[in-house]
This record gives sequence, structure tokens and C-alpha cells, in this order.
Amino acid sequence: MTRPTIAVTTSTRSGWRIFPLVALNLWLAGARAVRWGVGRPADLDAVDGLIIGGGDDISPELYGMTLRVAAQLDPDRDRFERKLAEAALARGMPVLGICRGAQMLNVALGGTLDQDAWATFGMERKVKTILPRRSVAVAPDTWLAGITGTAPMRVNALHSQAVDRLGADLRVAARDEGGMIQAIERQSAPFALGVQWHPEHLFYARRQRALFRALAQAACLHSEGRKADPDKALARPA
Repeated sequence: MTRPTIAVTTSTRSGWRIFPLVALNLWLAGARAVRWGVGRPADLDAVDGLIIGGGDDISPELYGMTLRVAAQLDPDRDRFERKLAEAALARGMPVLGICRGAQMLNVALGGTLDQDAWATFGMERKVKTILPRRSVAVAPDTWLAGITGTAPMRVNALHSQAVDRLGADLRVAARDEGGMIQAIERQSAPFALGVQWHPEHLFYARRQRALFRALAQAACLHSEGRKADPDKALARPA
């Protein structure tokens, strides 16, 4: 079977070191990756799925608020990824959001973010490491539970923002011990999942590789459906 092609958006600052990790995970899952970003060609008709990667904080202007805390922003990337997310979701393309990408999924569907999540949930709970030192509880009866199971899962954490008010048709798929949202997902098909952690750094963990495998499988189905009905690729899902 031909490997589905997954576009991966990256930061102009850190993409050079993050993209190879994501590409490795996708290759292990049976897919191939292409790197997208500000100033790079981006054509959804040329790919079968989308990963919105991690990196810079999202400007609160995107969800109707003002900046309250210091943040590393990239307005060009914000505009680029929001447009991509909206277009991919509208045409039913499978989407996986990683850290910032999970937040962008939420914003693209009308949700908001907590700009200073650790202040809200307790600085004593703050963990900032690529190592799996944060425990999350996966909600039962979710797409995520079907992918990883519901046993407590150890993940990493590199974020300062977090999902606050959920966007349209989204639900919480996982929280940490303090109640902070750690994963969101679209309630109805097609596949759209956002995780607050960085599974690309945890490629040695079976349950983290399963996230990329689920995306690859959904991308295969999307590709087959598009070939059977080319007009469906441009149709907005019901």
C-alpha cells in the first residue's frame, strides 16, 4: 500500500530539529512527511493528512482577547496555521495537533486558551521537560481511549498555554492530575485530535506511536475516499 502523505507545520525557529522526529514517527506508522511552514509551499490537495506542530505561543488576538503575559509569538505562523486548520477540517482531512497544534485546533473551531495555564492550575504542578513525567487520565468512550487505552499515561510537557473554552464539536479526551486539559478531539468523524504533550519525543513508547499510526490509518481512508469521489475532498462535512 502506498504510504499516505502527511503535511507537518513547524516553527521557523525550531522546525529544523523537530521535523525529523515527527517524520520518523510517521515513517514508523506507515506514512511519509512533508514539512510546511511560513514561506513554504502548502497545498492541501497534495496531502492526505495534517499535523500542526508545536512551538510558539498563539496570539490571543486570534480568539478575541488581549495579551496579558509575556509570550513568544509568531503572527505569520498564527495566520498560516489557522487558515490551514480551518480548511483541513472543512474538507474532512485527518488532523493531529501537537501542543501548540492542539491549541490551534481549538482556536480554529472557535475556542479560547488560558494564556498562563500554570498560574491557573498551580505553579507547584509545573513540569517542563521532554521526559514523560506528567500523568494524564484518558477519558473513557473517546477516540483517544480507542487509540491508547484508558490506563493512566505518562507524558512530557513543554507548554505555558492550555485549552480553556472548547471549540465547536470538541470534547475533552484527557486531563492531568490538576484538571488541566491535556487532549481534545472532535466528537464526530473525521479524525481530529489534539494532544498537549509532544509524542514525537516519546517514539519509544507504544501508546505514543499509536497516535501517529491512527493518523496514518485515517489518512489512508481519506485518500481512498478522495480517489473514489474527487468532489468529496472539497465538500464541507455534515
